[in-house]
Amino acid sequence: MELSISFTGDTSKYVQIYEELKQAILKKQLLAHEQLPSKRNLAKTLDVSVHTIKEAYEQLLAEGYIYSKERSGYFIAPFEFEWGQQQKQHISTAITSTTYNIKFDFNNGHVDKEAFPLSIWHKLLKKHFNVDNLTTSPWQGESILRTEIARYVERSRGVTCEASQVFVYSGTQNQLQALCHFFGQKSHVGLEEPGFKRVRATLQQCGLTTHAIPVDNLGVTIPKESIHMLYTTPAHQFPLGMVMPVERRAEILQWATSEKAYIIEDDYDSEFRYKGLPIPSLAKMDQLQRVIYFGTFSKTLIPSMRISYMILPKSLVEAFMLFNQEQKSVVSKIDQLVLADFIAQGFFDKHLAKMRTIYRKKQQALLAAINANFSKEFEVIGENSGLHIVMKLPKGVAEQEAIKLAEEAGIKVYPCSTSYQHGSKHANVIMGYGGLTLEQINEAITLLATVWPSYTTA
Repeated sequence: MELSISFTGDTSKYVQIYEELKQAILKKQLLAHEQLPSKRNLAKTLDVSVHTIKEAYEQLLAEGYIYSKERSGYFIAPFEFEWGQQQKQHISTAITSTTYNIKFDFNNGHVDKEAFPLSIWHKLLKKHFNVDNLTTSPWQGESILRTEIARYVERSRGVTCEASQVFVYSGTQNQLQALCHFFGQKSHVGLEEPGFKRVRATLQQCGLTTHAIPVDNLGVTIPKESIHMLYTTPAHQFPLGMVMPVERRAEILQWATSEKAYIIEDDYDSEFRYKGLPIPSLAKMDQLQRVIYFGTFSKTLIPSMRISYMILPKSLVEAFMLFNQEQKSVVSKIDQLVLADFIAQGFFDKHLAKMRTIYRKKQQALLAAINANFSKEFEVIGENSGLHIVMKLPKGVAEQEAIKLAEEAGIKVYPCSTSYQHGSKHANVIMGYGGLTLEQINEAITLLATVWPSYTTA
């Protein structure tokens, strides 16, 4: 066998010899059981050292492309299937989508970045960023943070629990996945219709069966289906924004008790309530018997922090701990320690009080601007709490067409229809105002009124 190999570039010669031989084998230019030249002869032919040939042969031998016979040399290994797969040509297809220069984004997930206490956070970060904190946290979260969360939910939401019932995660979807694995794929889960589309996606990706439970003007209705869990947002239903009254909450809890089902109460933005007295959480009324409580710091602080928490009934804690004993923490230890310190020193409560005032002013500016620029055909709902409202569009106005017209003018509003499992009869848009300034809100709504001129007061 004669082999001709040309050396190019800076790659090691033994690597080039290995690659050339491998490709010849894969393309069946060298056939099964053919004998390769001896190391000494090939070294002489290619004008390289015997050691170079030895390294190339040993790599081919290790990967199974050749085999050796004692005192006979090296041979091409046989194979029955096609090793040499024809290289597919991946042709990039340009996605024909129009992008607009968005100046005003009414994203409900945005918060007021300018109001975040960066100087305090930097100070605490510097304190905790040291060699003692370079290891990972316990999988359930830092004990000091879990303790502070337990104290916080008791004073703010009336939820009495122990730190052992608190589990720290990196977002609602993350802790929901943990619950899915714990309860298993045979579980059936009821979801608000309409409701959080990401929650629905997470449950379905985990293999659980979901049921659309209709929402009325009081919030989620009593499930008629046989389900194991019910996910709900009673403090500020997403996306429609109604606050579930005490009577409906009591009915839901009675249903859960009689059906031996669990309620997942997502209190995602309950801290921001602008009208009336706070309504007790389901977890407070139930005292964590059938309620699994979800909370997050994405709205109260910043979304990029990715810290949320789940509080379990005591009856589930031991089994949940045992089930997850091989897990690892999904949240930065340093961020957890900084947040715990931030809460313990009273900075969090002060920040919340400040943000309530800021967001109340923003919401008032938004409602005033809508009232001044649009006719009564544009109805606003869900304004009692939270960081977004829903604008009902007049009859005959298509949701996607309204969104497209707004985007062309540099305004981003969001569809409500994607929150439905079985489609929506009404055209509504979601408008979050947390990330916009007062001036931007006024300018955006004034501009939006010119985009939908045939329906405005003018």
